[in-house]
Amino acid sequence: MKVEVLYFEGCPNYKPAVERVLSVLRQQEMFAELTEIEVPDAEAAKAVGFLGSPTIRVDGLDIDPASRAATETVFACRCYVGGLPSEGMIRAALREAQGLPR
Repeated sequence: MKVEVLYFEGCPNYKPAVERVLSVLRQQEMFAELTEIEVPDAEAAKAVGFLGSPTIRVDGLDIDPASRAATETVFACRCYVGGLPSEGMIRAALREAQGLPR
């Protein structure tokens, strides 16, 4: 399983999001290759399909199913309820990647 955290420098939620992903992986006793990808500008954001910082993908899919059909990219902060993606959202995406029910 591959987890990517895309972010831009200075994002206040980037490191806490990485920590949350690692925490959920530990709780679920799962192993994943975690890659942190800096998105330096709007051009790069467009090239990688960046939906804002932080964006978390599991095996190439955004952890938020509602965002997977998004076609517009943004070079801005990503708004999650509470500022960070929830542990439940991360857990559901990891389960989905394993072929388990969300």
